[in-house]
Amino acid sequence: MNDLVFGRRYRVVEKIGSGGMADVYKATDEVLGRTVAVKVLHAQYASDQQFVARFRQEAQAAAHLSHPGIVNIFDWGHDEETYYIIMEYVRGTDLKTLVTERGPLDSLKAAEYGSQVCAALSVAHGYDVIHRDIKPHNIVLTPEGQIKVMDFGIARMGNTQMTQTGSVLGTAHYVSPEQAQGRKLGPASDLYSLGVVLYELTTGRLPFDGDSPVSVALKHVNEDPIPPRQINPNIPAAMEVVIMRAMSKDPSQRYASAEEMRRDLQRVASGRVVETQPAAGQTTVMPVVERDAMQSSRVRPVPRRSNPWPWIIGVVAVILVGIGVAWAMGAFDTAPDKIKVPDLTGMTVKQAEDALKAIQLTVGDIEPTFSQEESGTVVGQDPEEDAEVDAGAEIKLMVSAGLELFKVPKVVDLTEEEAAQKLIEAGFELAPAQREYNSKVNKGIVFKQTPEAGQKVPKGTRITLVVSEGTELREVPKVTGQSRSTAENDLTSAGFKVKVNEEYNDTVPESEVIRQSPDAGSFAEAGSSVTIVVSKGEELISVPEVRTETEADARTMIDDLGLNVVVNYQVTVNPDEDGSVLNQDPLPGTSVRRGDTVTIWVGKMPGP
Repeated sequence: MNDLVFGRRYRVVEKIGSGGMADVYKATDEVLGRTVAVKVLHAQYASDQQFVARFRQEAQAAAHLSHPGIVNIFDWGHDEETYYIIMEYVRGTDLKTLVTERGPLDSLKAAEYGSQVCAALSVAHGYDVIHRDIKPHNIVLTPEGQIKVMDFGIARMGNTQMTQTGSVLGTAHYVSPEQAQGRKLGPASDLYSLGVVLYELTTGRLPFDGDSPVSVALKHVNEDPIPPRQINPNIPAAMEVVIMRAMSKDPSQRYASAEEMRRDLQRVASGRVVETQPAAGQTTVMPVVERDAMQSSRVRPVPRRSNPWPWIIGVVAVILVGIGVAWAMGAFDTAPDKIKVPDLTGMTVKQAEDALKAIQLTVGDIEPTFSQEESGTVVGQDPEEDAEVDAGAEIKLMVSAGLELFKVPKVVDLTEEEAAQKLIEAGFELAPAQREYNSKVNKGIVFKQTPEAGQKVPKGTRITLVVSEGTELREVPKVTGQSRSTAENDLTSAGFKVKVNEEYNDTVPESEVIRQSPDAGSFAEAGSSVTIVVSKGEELISVPEVRTETEADARTMIDDLGLNVVVNYQVTVNPDEDGSVLNQDPLPGTSVRRGDTVTIWVGKMPGP
């Protein structure tokens, strides 16, 4: 596997995944020394020139996206007929695996994950990049609790199936109705798919299933899902509202943007009421329609011509009888009529005014009241429903001011026990604490809280504390005797940074690790540096040119290179050659080892 290299720099370490479109490998970038993921497209796509052109265009578009929640694309290219994409290597678990292994997730945690996905989608949609294949398999949860969305710009080409009519379907269980019908897609399509993901995370089930991808896609187009709370009653009502709005069949009935959906999911995560508008088909309170308006809309039949007098006499007789009965029952007393007060709860103030006006009553005092009901909704009235009052009477309304909000106290820098006590005394609840290594914070101390200190939230909101586990120590693996690339990969995989020094060594082959610091088997802080000394091989020295040099200069030049020198004297009759080097062995430019001998011949005039 180590022999597989892409682009002459990305050396494969191991295969980490495979799908219908590509195989994924973990690799080392030998130029920058970092770990990356290499997505290698299957050979069937390489022969399709239209696909290759779109692949290039989409990879380049996705490479412009920069956001902590988006898996970065670093590079792309091809070796002969093999096309590949170089991506950020992310350690973690995809949400599909998470929900498969653990079952339904806590709704508030699912809302938090969904809000992070929305943040990533908001950036992509700002660049006109539609993901087209949002599904839990493409959403990774890192050990730090951060969400990463993968495969931006890739899903358009891959992971698709064709119907007989040629319309393209994405992954069938998460496809939007418009995508299933082959219509033009916009940001709302990604939001629908995210709604399906949240449905699955909170219920542990997919909203639609079938014998084939086409049958599942048709259900997305034609059928309504079972409301999530019918499957899992523990799901908050606000979470169900968000999911059902995101999964509206009509894109115009969904959220207008990923940012709008993110804000609602953040409200759910913090236990607040969402501000989403009811989609078509949801129950709303309608103002009272006056009887005159109803009667005026009826079509009156044209009476036939006949003798009117028998009818007139009959009507007069009925009226006289009715007047007599009414008189006997006191209908003509001077006391005013009594009016029965209607139920106004659940209405807006305007709807309540209209309803009272229609029966000759008016709105009196309006008293703001903290309530779980939506702000502006009537939650109480005085007199109550069915009470009898005089015409023109005023009805006092108690109107929801929303949930009463309280400021979250600061508990960062406290111990876990101190933080818990302070939050409980302030009327908040605690979510299960998260524990992370942090070399800058002592073990057992809170270094992060959600919601943050100073934020105003309803009482009873669950506060998540992130508690330090102290410094993470990891065992340093043994890398001496290994090749440089293998040593760097082993140390990086163990969670260390690598610092490389080089030196010549006569006994250790070139590119092999001579020694390391800290030593193998010792423990060091995760993320700290391990220094390795790599052999440059045996040091060879190039013999200098010393011919024509004086004997003294030649000796100095050879000694400075760590070589030994042997001097022979040769008789010469040329005065210019007296004391100069006439010849040497080895010749200039010859490679020799440190400590080897260079012999020189020095001219010497004969004596008298």
